[in-house]
Amino acid sequence: MSENNCYHCGLEIDSRDKDQFHTVILGQQRDMCCPGCLAVANAIVQNGLEDYYQFRTEPAQKSDDGILSTLDKLKVYDEPSLQEEFVFDEGKHKQIQLTLEGITCAACGWLIEKQLSKVEGIRQVAVNVQERRALITWSPLDIKLSQILATLKRIGYVGSPFHPDEHEASFKREQKTFLKKLGLAGIMTMQVMMLMTGLYFDWFGAIELETRQYFYWVALTLTTPVVLYSGSTFYIGAAKALSAKTVNMDVPVTIAVFGTYLAGIRSTVLEQGDVYFESICMFIFLLLLSRFLEHRSRHRAAQISANMMQYVPVSATKLNTDGTISDCLAKQLEVDDVVLVKPGETIPIDGVVQEGNASVDESMLTGEFNPVAKHAKSVVYGGTVCQDGALTITVTQTLKHALVNQIVRLQASAMATKPKAAQVADNFSRYFVIAVLLIAGFTYGYWRLQGSEEAFWITIAVLVATCPCALGLATPSALTCAMAKLNRQGILLKRADALEQITSINTIALDKTGTLTQGKFSLIEKWFEPSVEPDSVMSIAIALEARSEHPIARAFTDDQAQKANHQVTHYTVTPGGGISGEINGSLFKMGSAAFCEIEANTATINANVFLAVNGKLLAAFEVSDSLREDTKETLNRLAKDYELAVLSGDTQQNVDKITNSLPIETAKGGLTPDLKYAEVQALQNAGRKVMMMGDGINDAPVLASADVAIAVGNATDVAKTAADVILLGDQLLAVPALIDTAHQVKRKIRQNIGWSIGYNVLILPFAVSGVLSPWMAVVGMSLSSIIVVTNSTRLLSK
Repeated sequence: MSENNCYHCGLEIDSRDKDQFHTVILGQQRDMCCPGCLAVANAIVQNGLEDYYQFRTEPAQKSDDGILSTLDKLKVYDEPSLQEEFVFDEGKHKQIQLTLEGITCAACGWLIEKQLSKVEGIRQVAVNVQERRALITWSPLDIKLSQILATLKRIGYVGSPFHPDEHEASFKREQKTFLKKLGLAGIMTMQVMMLMTGLYFDWFGAIELETRQYFYWVALTLTTPVVLYSGSTFYIGAAKALSAKTVNMDVPVTIAVFGTYLAGIRSTVLEQGDVYFESICMFIFLLLLSRFLEHRSRHRAAQISANMMQYVPVSATKLNTDGTISDCLAKQLEVDDVVLVKPGETIPIDGVVQEGNASVDESMLTGEFNPVAKHAKSVVYGGTVCQDGALTITVTQTLKHALVNQIVRLQASAMATKPKAAQVADNFSRYFVIAVLLIAGFTYGYWRLQGSEEAFWITIAVLVATCPCALGLATPSALTCAMAKLNRQGILLKRADALEQITSINTIALDKTGTLTQGKFSLIEKWFEPSVEPDSVMSIAIALEARSEHPIARAFTDDQAQKANHQVTHYTVTPGGGISGEINGSLFKMGSAAFCEIEANTATINANVFLAVNGKLLAAFEVSDSLREDTKETLNRLAKDYELAVLSGDTQQNVDKITNSLPIETAKGGLTPDLKYAEVQALQNAGRKVMMMGDGINDAPVLASADVAIAVGNATDVAKTAADVILLGDQLLAVPALIDTAHQVKRKIRQNIGWSIGYNVLILPFAVSGVLSPWMAVVGMSLSSIIVVTNSTRLLSK
């Protein structure tokens, strides 16, 4: 084989990839044409099948399924080049979102979490049953991704890296299987019920015993495929649980089905006793129907949360350095690439507008349908739509780290921490299944001692009627629907238990700048030291502020005639204080009077931003901001139920000026990040439950310490990291909506759990006493699950 050809597949190697992909095979270094061939070759070598290359008669095909079928296919996922698209670095750990196949109920999620959490190296496992996804964080030093996937496979579930198209295909495959099983069960149930009902009610007249037995054999023949094929979903779930030395809701179902089926076979063969083939078929049909409706409901809620994926761009128009234009995949764009977006096109990537003016529809992020005007230096996000005008955009984030993908990841991460209600429900349902099995055993023993011929059928009714499927769905179904609703409103949850904590909040603390106000500052007045040149000092101020991401910086850098023509070195930011940097060897400080180490009263104006060099005051500025349009309405609504406090780093005079007309009980200014943190700690020590709202770097410590933290509007990345909830839009009215939804979820969870427990407690005496026949138990159990799921989905329409 030529040295210019791939050793694995034989195709010619691109000269650019000549030294990029290679590995040692049969004692020599071999060149490969692509990461795929390299991954497969490494898998062959690592699995001890290196002799394949000695005895093969022709090169392999790319992505050769014949070879992969003889290997542990999962090894390929350990290749760093293949992980680049779907694995995220979380410091020392790595994180992946998986699509799971084989999940049938909430107990499956519990089983996966418990089994994987025992594996050394796995730091966190969060399974979202509703969306059939798992978020897994692991230490790459202790375990490989392929080992995680292999562990999943050993307990009966197939995991693959989440991709929207594949995930949707997985859902459709499961739905197709559901429909086949449901259709078969439905058709056979009608046939068997017509046959058996005719016998029970003597619709066929006086028929001979031989004919009756013939009908029993026909019913058995029709029931068998329903039991063995349609009901296999439940048996597989039970087997998974028992293999993991635990029990789930499918265990009593499996016992009931096979118990009734085997009893029917015995009665048919021996020609004595009762048969309940119609009850078996109806049981499996109605249980499958409830599972199918649950499956559809989960998908409906998941679609709303996953709708962000439809906005993930596919292609882009790239402006090359030589001035030419070319089409490329959006995921191939790198930082600092330049792309052209024409009217009506989807913006392919996060970036900054280099030139052009346009109205952009950002409703997919914020839920607000008013177009946003974009111009030079404006930030734009991938997936938003350029409605008019053309934009030239400089890429600032690769597609993997774009805001759309970050939102999808945060939505998955939100399920990582389960609320207490979910944990209680999970534990209770597991112990309840054990209790059901014990009660069924005692029931059978009691009625046998009483000499009842119905002991077996009474036990079957107990097993069926008390299956806690509805309890397992109570909390996760409500949470998923709530998160989908909030996502649609431009509210992003980073952890699901934040909803539970919001309902206990009694104090709301707010930052002023960028939270209560628009964060769009303007220079009201300037003061300069008489001995300095104003234009020269102003250019220094602009040079310093040009590096800052604080909203105040825009008052100096937007629409200024002077340019930042000074080179700044040793630039530093002091949260809550200001900024500093060296220009021509002199250290300049710009910020509060205390930070600049000067006396505030040396200025002749009501300044709140100062510029000093080596402790000497050069200039002072009065910078002003205005309230958001919906600030008063929002605070008036919140003030009815909560104590409101403003904690700001601005001067007390400016804070008072803003808050005088607002329903604020406490307004404190001049606070550094440490003092803000101390204020919140004091409130918490006094027994208050505090929600903190902020947007800046200086708010990060206090956001992290609050019971619930909300990053408002165009918050900095640091603030978003510390927050529990992120408002993607600029509307403060989203906060009352968030609080209302949190209380709705709490009510729904209570209703669901109350109904689930109440139904089981109510039905149990009837089942144990023999009043409830098996078919009645089937109908009751199925309706219970359907009611819970339907009740949860009502959140989506409110």
